[in-house]
Amino acid sequence: MKYALLLMGHKQDPSCGAEGGADPEAFFAFDREITEAGIVVSSFALEDPDQGVWVGSDDRGERIVSSGPFAEVQEFVGGTYIIDVADLDEAIEWARRSPGSEPGGHVEIRPVAPY
Repeated sequence: MKYALLLMGHKQDPSCGAEGGADPEAFFAFDREITEAGIVVSSFALEDPDQGVWVGSDDRGERIVSSGPFAEVQEFVGGTYIIDVADLDEAIEWARRSPGSEPGGHVEIRPVAPY
């Protein structure tokens, strides 16, 4: 079964960058470990939220495009892994191993929709 591991960071933590505040070397080691396990379908890191663009619409249906930084953003996705594992328990075990689950961040696990 495929799951997304969303590596979440918190803007109020001054040590928190795209990696969620953990040591980048710890992320490199985790990346090697999870890749060598042969379960990674896809993975990527994201730039800081202030590098992003927000697209939405106003109450008239007009499209709005706004550049960051976004003051209302407290939590952000710093990166993701799509993994293919036997079950949720195995996905949880990999999330526990991630440096993204250390203080200053957390890992959200979401099943990937089959369509």
